[in-house]
Amino acid sequence: MLKPQDIVILLKIFSTITLQKGHSLEELTQNELARLLCMSPSEVNAGIKRLVMSGLLGPVKRSSRLIFLPIKAAVEECLISGVKYFFPVVVAGYTRGIVTSYAAPIFEKLIVLGDDPIPVWPYGEGNQRGLALEPLYRSVPQSIVKHPDPLFYELLVLIDAIRTGRARERNIAIKLLKEKIK
Repeated sequence: MLKPQDIVILLKIFSTITLQKGHSLEELTQNELARLLCMSPSEVNAGIKRLVMSGLLGPVKRSSRLIFLPIKAAVEECLISGVKYFFPVVVAGYTRGIVTSYAAPIFEKLIVLGDDPIPVWPYGEGNQRGLALEPLYRSVPQSIVKHPDPLFYELLVLIDAIRTGRARERNIAIKLLKEKIK
């Protein structure tokens, strides 16, 4: 059974591959992935095993090493259709944090924000105030701040918009997510 951190691991692997324009992940070891995600190496190892078992990562032999790459069709289906049901959103009170979901910069030309409080991942060093929306995994805000990766951030906020948004926001997020995955 997948855990929320597995989706975070999957998105980081995907963003790394995309940023490397399809090159291998030779330099992205499980220890490096754990460091970038502010997780323990054992969490990353167990997550990769669950992702392989679920058919979201597939093994590929590169040089003398076996690496695991996302299976795009399965990833798209899982993120669009499954995540909102398996990892529902928890919204709490007003807090300081990092902007997410439909209030994130990727949506700024597509959605006009009203006067309602925006969703934020709780993070003491965040630069916005809004309603606390628990991220998929507790280390996400720390990872975003310590190891900036714009594509990884965009993927995470798109998933949050799918998990939390109304129909219009969800549809925009799905369209943008499909573009990113292709």
